[in-house]
Parts: sequence; C-alpha cells; structure tokens
Amino acid sequence: MPLTFHPDPGTILVCNFNTGFIPPEMVKRRLVVVVSPRLRQRDNLCTIVPLSTTAPVSVQAYHCQVRIQPILPRPWHAEWVWIKADMLSTVSFQRLDLIRGDKDFQGKRRYMKPTLSGKDLHQIRDCVSVALGFRP
Repeated sequence: MPLTFHPDPGTILVCNFNTGFIPPEMVKRRLVVVVSPRLRQRDNLCTIVPLSTTAPVSVQAYHCQVRIQPILPRPWHAEWVWIKADMLSTVSFQRLDLIRGDKDFQGKRRYMKPTLSGKDLHQIRDCVSVALGFRP
C-alpha cells in the first residue's frame, strides 16, 4: 500500500525497486531512509538513500554505517546497516511502504515508522554530498 503522506527526513521505509530499474541500479525491495524534506509543488515524491546489511566491497567516503534501534522485524532485522549514498534516488510514494510489524491482539497489522537520529541523518547527508561530488 503506497504512502499517503510525506515521511519526515530520517524515516526508514521499504522501497520497491522491482519495476523500472535496470542493473546495476537497485532492482529489489530494500530498506531506505528519507533524506529530503517535503518540497512545495513536488507532491508524492521524496529522495531516499538505500540501506544494506552487506558491507560495500570497497568502503568509500559516500558509505557509512548506522545503528537501527530497536532492531526491525525479519527480513529487515539487523542492528547495523550500511548507507549506500551513491545510490540516491527520488521516487514516487507508490514505491514506498511502511515496515510491517506483528499483528495486534485483534489480528490487525501493525506498521512501524522507525526514524534515525539527527546525528545519523547529518552523517548520511554528508555521504550524499560526497557521492554527488559536492565535497571531496
């Protein structure tokens, strides 16, 4: 189910990269973190950076690790994730979804909206600046 609101910067979501992308672009469902604020006249779009539990083959200045607390449910469970700031994308809300948690006592699905700290978001934005060539 697509998002109906602009998520705050630092929010961790699931993005469906299955359609419209070609390798070596992202081509599967993956955790992402929102890095853009809501922009006027740009409804239903936000800029995201993918997260990965796998370390890059060669760690660069546009990569960093952040800790996710509490640990997310399977298949997204990992205490530490890698930021892949070189894979920055602006995507439609149609690709984004909240993380699905357990069901409540009435059997209704619960959704999670984990958010990274301001310090982590600042570190991610620094990596994005390097990836875009704005900083060495």
